[in-house]
Amino acid sequence: MQRGRVIAYVSKQLKVHQKNYSTHDLELAAVVFTLKSWRHYLYGVHVDVFTDHKSLQYVFTQKELNLRQRRWLEFLKDYDMNVLYLPGKDNVVVDALSKLSMGSVEDAEE
Repeated sequence: MQRGRVIAYVSKQLKVHQKNYSTHDLELAAVVFTLKSWRHYLYGVHVDVFTDHKSLQYVFTQKELNLRQRRWLEFLKDYDMNVLYLPGKDNVVVDALSKLSMGSVEDAEE
């Protein structure tokens, strides 16, 4: 976001093995995927990541991690970032984006 407006978003379909991930791992995978996708813009600048998954804000201080989480944590440490909790009901911009149909998006741009 810039100046309170969404300027870009990224998404992908889950792979077969990812469908077995826990919710915590899926949320963390989304953060990692986003940072990888936009790394050329985000590397070297401070990034605030807002999530509605409360336990994700403690990812840097967790004592027990599985191997996948450890690998992702090594990746995340390269970025100057904070993970901040924002309840879903307060995250109006994301809810608005997820509920718009393609026709509504095109109408909103005009």
